[in-house]
Amino acid sequence: MTVVSVSMPDELLDRIDQFADEHGYTGRSEVVREASRNLLGEFENRRLEDRKLMGIVTVLFDYETTSVEERMMQLRHEHEGLVESNFHNHVGDHYCMELFVIEGTLDEISTFVGKIRATRDTLTVDYSVTPVDDFNPLAETS
Repeated sequence: MTVVSVSMPDELLDRIDQFADEHGYTGRSEVVREASRNLLGEFENRRLEDRKLMGIVTVLFDYETTSVEERMMQLRHEHEGLVESNFHNHVGDHYCMELFVIEGTLDEISTFVGKIRATRDTLTVDYSVTPVDDFNPLAETS
């Protein structure tokens, strides 16, 4: 197995070590391998391919980190055909949250989420997607 060197903040490494201990992993390498497999497999869901999807993406970052806010605005404009709406809220005393409502294909959404995740200094990036190509809110339910 190839050994890889990865840079990360001390607090993230501490969280990985604690997670490994609490969940019975043999060490941080096992946690990082599993997390990598999960991340890479996230958008490989065949059920979502070739379908129109809607999604919600939330991004949390420190209020003082204006570069993240600038990057979020850049991405909104770069993907204006995908982003249906965008909200910016202050959370607590030190944090900002960007919320994107998006609509597009799996490839478009995965590219957008990937660019957000690659943005330096984001604290969390969460998202969910739902197919809307066969969505019928007027259909009767039993």
